[in-house]
Amino acid sequence: MRNPQKFHVSSTRRALVRGAVALAATFGCLAPAAAQGTDFPTKPLRFVVPYPPGGPLDTTARLLAEKVRVTLNQPVIVENRSGAGGNIGADLVAKAAPDGYTLVMGAVATHAINPWLFANLPYDPIKDFAPVTIVAAVPNVLVVNVDFAKKNQIESLQDLIAYAKKNPDRLNYGSGGNGSAGHLAGELLKARADIDVVHVPYQGAAPAQLALLGGQSDFMFDNLAAAAPLIRDGKVKALAVTTLKRSSLLSDVPTMDEAGVKGFDLGTWFGVFTTGGTPADAVAKLNKAYADALRQPDVQQRLLAMGSEAQPMTAEEFAAFVKREKDKYQEIVKLSGASLN
Repeated sequence: MRNPQKFHVSSTRRALVRGAVALAATFGCLAPAAAQGTDFPTKPLRFVVPYPPGGPLDTTARLLAEKVRVTLNQPVIVENRSGAGGNIGADLVAKAAPDGYTLVMGAVATHAINPWLFANLPYDPIKDFAPVTIVAAVPNVLVVNVDFAKKNQIESLQDLIAYAKKNPDRLNYGSGGNGSAGHLAGELLKARADIDVVHVPYQGAAPAQLALLGGQSDFMFDNLAAAAPLIRDGKVKALAVTTLKRSSLLSDVPTMDEAGVKGFDLGTWFGVFTTGGTPADAVAKLNKAYADALRQPDVQQRLLAMGSEAQPMTAEEFAAFVKREKDKYQEIVKLSGASLN
């Protein structure tokens, strides 16, 4: 017959051994996570640009990638994944591993406009991302065809509004397409100034700009970076910028608010995001690396040359900013009536 006391001791010993093994396994699983938080990054970073090569976001991403590579001592590989208004590249990062190694140069479109524009957005712009920092803000600018302006004595925004009121449905404005920043700005102007103007969508901002230069449209809200050379050369006339603060590149051009359309505040911005759920210490390291790069004088000068102004923020400030922008554009997209599937 088995000795009960001996059986009890053996069972207790086996239980203790099993507990020790389980505890060791638990700490073994935790160790890599702790090491990752301390050592991040230990491998190259992937920086997705959800738009085609050569544009301002792509150029800026590559400029920052070189600076961040030096700071973090790891390569930062820029990859263009364009399509669906930026949604394809953004969705790729939204569904990546939440470890901070996959980043996206998000923008006002991917995180504030598209959630209301697309009926079936494949990602949640708030929950699926960890904001790192805003990179830059670029005002849009209301520009008019110079011949139209001379013929009708359009010298200010109020002149344009007065002309539109006297000639309902005679004015037309071009944009880069339904739901684009230029389209939304035009619809907001219609609502705030109580005027009737006709929207003409083009297949991108460049064709819309050509139509304005050729006189096929009367005015448009153009990206300042793209419009600045035309304004400087006298090919278009600038009436107002769309942000509440004047641009240092066009310090003599008033804001829409100053020109009489109160509370008008629409601008293009872009910033760095990583995947939602990324550890806070990894996000903090990324924030410091990108913010430090944005404070470097040569980076600021390059951005200014493209019509952008560097605006580094903490990750928390950027997260709050993105939420405000998303909420703001809900009303504006609804006002425009634009929708995409």
